Amino acid sequence: ALLSAALLLSACATPSVETPRAAASQSTGRAMEGVAINSTIPTDVRRATIIVRDMAKSLAFWRDALGLELNYDIETTLSGVNLPLGQPGSKARLVLLNGKDPYIGWIGLFQPVDPPLPDAATPYPTRLGSGSTVIVVNTDDADKRCAAAAAVPGTLMTGPSRLQVYPGREGRPDIRVRGCNVFDPDGIAVEINQLLH
Repeated sequence: ALLSAALLLSACATPSVETPRAAASQSTGRAMEGVAINSTIPTDVRRATIIVRDMAKSLAFWRDALGLELNYDIETTLSGVNLPLGQPGSKARLVLLNGKDPYIGWIGLFQPVDPPLPDAATPYPTRLGSGSTVIVVNTDDADKRCAAAAAVPGTLMTGPSRLQVYPGREGRPDIRVRGCNVFDPDGIAVEINQLLH
């Protein structure tokens, strides 16, 4: 029942005020030039939820190192059906974290606790391939956040923080991004970047 309530939270409509999204779009600078806010598109990417093995390590990465804000933390009972994870009646902890936008771009952390998940059959990936996912976060200080992420036990940095330059859209100025790539404690590939003006 609590899981159903949590899933409903993710589907709640927001007021018809575009201010937070407009402000978020303005703060990204050149990368958003040529991309308009479009209220006729029927879908927002609301949240990515990661099944985690160690909530403390995951919170050290997503909340402490990257600076996301914890806004929801519950223990729930799994049905084992709707979310095909665990057995009916098993317990799990669900934590939701948000960035600057109050509605989109959230990260969920979901840890089965009773019984816990068995150890991974294979080591976490160190290279990406077909079906891999990369979560991209934009932050205020990429070098600081990359260093903090590297200090979290269980993370794997793929290289040092660097400057990347992408061609601008439709002849606009180049997009300059500083950042790094890291695998989080659960093997999720994350690009930490900062748009430079």
